Amino acid sequence: MDLIKNQNALFGMGNPLLDICAVVDKDFLDKYGLKTNDQILAEEKHKEMFEEIVKKFKVEYHAGGATQNSVKVAQWMIQEPHKVATFFGCIGKDKFGKILKEKAEEAHVEAHYYEQSEEPTGTCAACITGDNRSLVANLAAANCYKKEKHLDLEENWKLVEKAQVYYIAGFFLTVSLESILKVAKHASENNKIFCLNLSAPFICEFFKEALMKVMPYVDILFGNETEAATFAQERGFETEDIEEIAKKAQSLPKENKKRQRIVVFTQGKEGTVMTKGDKVETFPVLKIDQSEIVDTTGAGDAFVGGFLSQLVQDKTFEQCIRAGHYAANVIIRHAGCTFPEKPDFH
Repeated sequence: MDLIKNQNALFGMGNPLLDICAVVDKDFLDKYGLKTNDQILAEEKHKEMFEEIVKKFKVEYHAGGATQNSVKVAQWMIQEPHKVATFFGCIGKDKFGKILKEKAEEAHVEAHYYEQSEEPTGTCAACITGDNRSLVANLAAANCYKKEKHLDLEENWKLVEKAQVYYIAGFFLTVSLESILKVAKHASENNKIFCLNLSAPFICEFFKEALMKVMPYVDILFGNETEAATFAQERGFETEDIEEIAKKAQSLPKENKKRQRIVVFTQGKEGTVMTKGDKVETFPVLKIDQSEIVDTTGAGDAFVGGFLSQLVQDKTFEQCIRAGHYAANVIIRHAGCTFPEKPDFH
């Protein structure tokens, strides 16, 4: 059976955010206590920041949010048919929400948003300095996703059941653990593939209980080198070696014994580490000239999107990684998580 003819074969659920991207200066980062290459949730002290960035710098708006970026990139890599990717998340009934809906349609992703009017659509300030980016997410509406008001509705759950591959970024652990668990258990019980991303050091630190509740259902775990190190520290792995961390993460308890867990850790321009059986392999990334890098926003999301585009077509894990590297390489040549009309990947 050719999975790729299946609409809704890939399911993603997460925080739909409108990215506000701008090249800023070090003073701006310092003023708001931001680190380069970090991602955090906005606190009271960041409220002014969103207005200031728009006033002070030249901003671009892009439809974003980690999971939504990844499913959009996967759909772009697949091209035809449209709507192989489904996405659930919560938005506000406002201008930014309207933009997100339009952008999802342009990307041929079947987005079913839970729309509510208490909170405005979430935003994420992507503060770019050199080829680093610091992300500050103001979840707003994204934080209002409700299992019983959206995921549990029959017509929505039917879309979940249609999928073969599920992907959720760790960021969603801060919003609706019960929604993640419902999807994860469905995947596990039906021997489908459930993928989770560590997403950020703060998730590994402050949401570790929620993370460990989901871990037994995780077939493929994604993360970058910083997240892997924080995860190892929090779990008491007593190693800083990324290959060792991958092995230890792989051997954490798992519900569905039919699939061995795969762990994939990216390391920016260094090679990507992947567990294979009892071995760990490192795959080199595509070379890129420093001058060709526009901004690295969305590179990690794009890697996952490329990976998922092949996974949903039943390709080998090596091919999945190649596609991930290709997609990330394309994204860093463009502003935000945007891409040309068609991929050139074979």
